Amino acid sequence: MWAALVAVAGHVPVPLTGRDYLELLPVRWQAITPAGITIHHRTYDHDLLAPYRGQASPVAGRGGKWEIHYTPHDLRQIWIRLPDGELTEIPWIHRDHVHQPFNDHTWQHIRTHAHHHNHDDSQQHEADLADALDQLMRRVHSGHATTTEQALLARATTLPVPAARYPQYGTGPITGESAHHGEDDSIDDLPEDDTRPAAAAGFGLYDAYEEADKW
Repeated sequence: MWAALVAVAGHVPVPLTGRDYLELLPVRWQAITPAGITIHHRTYDHDLLAPYRGQASPVAGRGGKWEIHYTPHDLRQIWIRLPDGELTEIPWIHRDHVHQPFNDHTWQHIRTHAHHHNHDDSQQHEADLADALDQLMRRVHSGHATTTEQALLARATTLPVPAARYPQYGTGPITGESAHHGEDDSIDDLPEDDTRPAAAAGFGLYDAYEEADKW
């Protein structure tokens, strides 16, 4: 019906806003634990989560998990839909230590090759992974990385990340690290697990999602 009506009535292209961009990002569902939100051994946390730690989300049928949006090519932050209905940015706890975007391929490479000295200390293990990731980026920047390492970081393109929204503090990111702009922006190579854009469900917005890929 969308295609039929556009053929008859035409359409006016409307640029996506920052909020549209966030709504069209891939989605996953996660619990908020006392430590924050954990995804593949990365912990995302902020004081804004304090009232919701250990609490079930108000979304029925998701087992108490919360709606999380993420950028596949820059895993240094996620966005969670809080009860006010807005998407709020939550940073990776080691974001200030890793100053460049990275994707899941790079993270899995680090996890595979990093030495886990203490299997009982998950916090130290995550810190070690963050340090290994930082060292990898430094090797690539200095020209001392292997061909495989160079290819890994070459895939982690920089995306324009909209400013975060914090109800208590107005708008703007927690740090200057969350707003980056690159020349080769893309939202391709999405994982297959539950990554259908939430805003696209039932509304014929996949064309808009493809437009976001051209940013």
